[in-house]
Amino acid sequence: YPFSGSHLVWLGIVPDYTLPAARQLLIDQHHEDHIGIGISGYKIDEVDGYDHWLWPDHATFPSGVSGETMRQAYGLLMQKMLFQDLFRNRNVRTYGLVRASNGAASGYPFALYSDSYSHSQYLTGISTASLGGLLWSPEVRSAGTGREWLNRMQTVCFSPLAQLNAWSSGKKPWSYADVSDPVRDVIKLRMRLLPYLYSAFADYHYQGIPPIRAMILEDGFREPDAEVVEGKLDGERDPYAMGSVIERVDQFMYGPSIMVAPFYERQATKRSVRLPAGNWYDFYSGRLAGNNATITVTAAELKNRTPLFVKQGAVIPMLRQAVMHTKAAEGHDLEVRHYGTKPGVFNLYEDDGKTFDYEKGRYRIRQLRVDRQGTLSVKVIADNGPALFGAVTIVNEMSR
Repeated sequence: YPFSGSHLVWLGIVPDYTLPAARQLLIDQHHEDHIGIGISGYKIDEVDGYDHWLWPDHATFPSGVSGETMRQAYGLLMQKMLFQDLFRNRNVRTYGLVRASNGAASGYPFALYSDSYSHSQYLTGISTASLGGLLWSPEVRSAGTGREWLNRMQTVCFSPLAQLNAWSSGKKPWSYADVSDPVRDVIKLRMRLLPYLYSAFADYHYQGIPPIRAMILEDGFREPDAEVVEGKLDGERDPYAMGSVIERVDQFMYGPSIMVAPFYERQATKRSVRLPAGNWYDFYSGRLAGNNATITVTAAELKNRTPLFVKQGAVIPMLRQAVMHTKAAEGHDLEVRHYGTKPGVFNLYEDDGKTFDYEKGRYRIRQLRVDRQGTLSVKVIADNGPALFGAVTIVNEMSR
């Protein structure tokens, strides 16, 4: 009580995490009760500013921080505390979710989420969060039909943190028997793409490039039918008559080379996809899909798989087989897919996958290069850390 606020929330006291003593009490308890049994990450809920689930404006805290200010900072305080005090101080990584954040938090290993359950809102959140350098992940809770369930699961498997949050519905990945096989397939694909995604997150850390990003950040993307709203001079609402362009947000880039265009809304099995300039190829077959064009795709032609397109010359490293969990990916052999006939290169990032020793330079980079003939060459360009993955071979049929 001496380290907590004046008002209860959900019949519980609210610790004042600006106080070192309050933080230490929670960290000690979490380490003993959670980390000791294998918990590796947390979801920080109900920290999204004012609503009736939180404390009122007039709440007081022993540090002297006002109730209103504490509401705005609470998500940031909890991220900082869990990341630095519970994990980083023990040289252990974490990855989690947070309901709300604040400025300068993109360096914390948490993806944003919210109570937005419209599938189109999922896509908007995943796409546009990248414009602030942030990660955003949807919550899949339930669906009215198997088709809707599959569409939602396919989207979440290409988000920054794939999760199923079915606490209220009790749904499981296999709850809809008519789509259990394609749901299983997209989960397996997510796992197989771990080497590609891990390297994309390394680019996020070292270069600030979001691993999942909006299409307007992709070179060559132009939306010919984007809605243009003309500005109208107004001294209060639009003093510079700026206007706006409403861009496409129902498709997004996943890593450096893969574009994801999920089927969305309830029964959707058909959609249009805008391909940027340059040759783009179907992920699964390697066939040319188009160049600076709008195409139509159907679930039937894709055999109920997620619409994925890969840019010319892309080199995609994948696990040769799907694994059940990330630890099983360690030392697992890789296959490389190359799309089109343009030479391509991919820097495969590897470290121990567990600690912050990479900050001391203990990481490894294997440069995977494929020439016009589809011949793979591998060169180690940084060799100060362990090999996270195994041997690499190429799938030549993808280079045609």
